[in-house]
Amino acid sequence: MLSLQKHPNGPLAKQVLLVILDGVGFTKQGVNDGNAVEAAKMPVLKNLWQTRPTLHLRAHGTAVGMPSDEDMGNSEVGHNVLGSGRIFDQGAKLVSASIDSKEMFQGPIWKKIIQNVKTNNSTLHFLGLLSDGNVHSHIDHLRAMIDVAQTEAVPKIRLHILLDGRDVPEKSALDYLTPLESHLSELKKSGLDISVASGGGRMEITMDRYEADWSMVERGWKVHVLGEGRKFASATEAIETFRKEDPNVIDQYLPSFVVADPTGKPVGSVEDGDSVIFFNFRGDRSIEISRAFTEENFAPFNRIRFPKIEFAGMMQYDGDSFIPKQYLVSPPVIDRTMGEYLVNEHVAQYAISETQKYGHVTFFWNGNKSGYFNQALETYEEVKSDVIPFDQKPEMKAKEITDTLIQAIQSHKYPFLRVNYANGDMVGHTGNMEATVKGLEYLDSCIDRLVKICKESGTVLFITADHGNADEMYQLDKKGHAQTSKDGKPVPKTSHTLNPVHFVVFDPESKIQFVEQDPNFGLANIAATVLDVLGFEAPVGYHQSLIRR
Repeated sequence: MLSLQKHPNGPLAKQVLLVILDGVGFTKQGVNDGNAVEAAKMPVLKNLWQTRPTLHLRAHGTAVGMPSDEDMGNSEVGHNVLGSGRIFDQGAKLVSASIDSKEMFQGPIWKKIIQNVKTNNSTLHFLGLLSDGNVHSHIDHLRAMIDVAQTEAVPKIRLHILLDGRDVPEKSALDYLTPLESHLSELKKSGLDISVASGGGRMEITMDRYEADWSMVERGWKVHVLGEGRKFASATEAIETFRKEDPNVIDQYLPSFVVADPTGKPVGSVEDGDSVIFFNFRGDRSIEISRAFTEENFAPFNRIRFPKIEFAGMMQYDGDSFIPKQYLVSPPVIDRTMGEYLVNEHVAQYAISETQKYGHVTFFWNGNKSGYFNQALETYEEVKSDVIPFDQKPEMKAKEITDTLIQAIQSHKYPFLRVNYANGDMVGHTGNMEATVKGLEYLDSCIDRLVKICKESGTVLFITADHGNADEMYQLDKKGHAQTSKDGKPVPKTSHTLNPVHFVVFDPESKIQFVEQDPNFGLANIAATVLDVLGFEAPVGYHQSLIRR
């Protein structure tokens, strides 16, 4: 059984609260360059950052297991690192390595997928997010698989593309589709039957998570599998048409479409005997569509038709529930998480967020493991998210989360509590600067309540973030200034950033001090820091505590 060593100097507090302000990064860019954090009136948070011990931590790239420091962090890998105190190679890096080494194509699942379509003279379908955002997928992975499938003489390939505009510029869909279509044209000349068959915006179809809105998955099923939906001669025609009809629509919200031949017949519905590869590597938005393709007894919506196919995910998206059973690349094995250590020391824990980030303070925090280590010692609270565009209600569920969290703090049942506020990330992803500022300002009122209750209860409060987003709401040029469109307005940015995040401590007794800032400090240091306050030494391999003892 895992066990912790007691700190020779004992605990610094009986209760610790870790607040994760999702998507609230740190940059010196000004308001005019899209820094919603700077623009927001947040007297409480800004006073804490200025007057209390504060460090800046790396939350992207190699600091969270991504391939390079040009890669953004994201909530999934951020919470993996926060919960485990270490850095593990993550999805993008694992998939790229598997492709480069050819290991993927030598594996039994790839061979099974390919042999199925060759035996049945059927179609190989690729479904996933079409961009190089490297958060959920990468277009280079798709192209590599297509090229190998061609060399292995598959008879027919169809692509079902989910349009991004969230981890990449908000209207960049054609920047990815146009060169892809050019590549497909070359493959067609060589005799391969290949084309795009369906698609739509990632926040309209297919990529729901945490069962927040199964209707998204149902809409995706209809266009990808059944071939039902508005028909176009090509994906390019669909995107261009939607943009003419609504010049303000951004890629992630583009309607779904079906590509049809001149007779109106869909070119790529999924039929018995086909193979389907879902090529996203990140788990949260991959589980529901995987279930739809693989579960015999399926209740969330009426599939109308359930084709008998071979299905594989890029990775296994839920290791505890084995979703899906067939996958191309093994996910990272994250062990010895902070949560498991604390349970073994009989330390009770509390985790809360709204639906959009609930899995991050539970599943991802615990090393991609569902359920509890010990339910008697762990309490998880989910506040149901609204199913609306988040800029319509930028405060989201922050009030309800805070109300419930305060009760948990006052109960004194939990030496360690953690919470994720989704506003900076989910509102930030809409590209709406004004709404993001409002969301942040509401968050500040919640932090004010938490500071007061922590002071009353003697709780040490840490506040950080898992990555940046709201700190950079405009696309920046090489000089770091906001890019403008033809009408002179800033070009919105809907993706995460490469900026560090704040890590500040509010200690009611003002005893806790941090060590000197080091550029190598990152999210991995937080677990040991929390354990330090609770009176435990960092386990072997954990990044160091940031507290000066």
